[in-house]
Amino acid sequence: MKVKVQTLDAKAGGDIQLDTEIFGVEPREDILHRVVTWQLTNRRAPARATRERSDVARTGKKFGRQKGSGGARHGDRRAPIFIGGGKAHGARARIFSSSLNKKVRALGLKMALSAKAKDGKLIVLENLDMDGDAKTKALQAKLGKLGFGKSALVIDGEALSVGFARASANLEGINLMPAMGANVYDILRHDTLVLTRAAVEKLEARFNG
Repeated sequence: MKVKVQTLDAKAGGDIQLDTEIFGVEPREDILHRVVTWQLTNRRAPARATRERSDVARTGKKFGRQKGSGGARHGDRRAPIFIGGGKAHGARARIFSSSLNKKVRALGLKMALSAKAKDGKLIVLENLDMDGDAKTKALQAKLGKLGFGKSALVIDGEALSVGFARASANLEGINLMPAMGANVYDILRHDTLVLTRAAVEKLEARFNG
């Protein structure tokens, strides 16, 4: 699969041959759904348990008479109706995690990349280098010519371009990550996928190595 490579200035930078076994796989909704569900489940933070009546460190001594006070009868201050008492029917500690076969996870990533290529929403850039003009305003003008759309996920090679990262930090809808962090959920939730030539090489080496 041959794709045109552009520069940040929207000029032609030659062609690149994409591996069809990575960028030409027919997407399947069930596989993509499984991988996204696995990702979001493992992103959930553990649920902290609340302190119930038996967990609160308060005196268990009966603080008032059973009868004759004119008020309700109480045993100790750990009861849920008192300020500082234990919570009734509190939340239990839970850890959210799930497992998914490595082959399914790899196939899901290939399908996510292929889906963007199939829909024409894959852009390949030569690099993200900004020659001494790492300003947000200058970058915004360049991105408008490239057609990034409302939101774009920009994936670089092993290391991120410091100038591009600084200039794009305040641009809404532009997210940047190294090739090692490429994942199905972030690829699918952005309108456009932008890869540098180095990112393509890293992704292909990730699957073929």
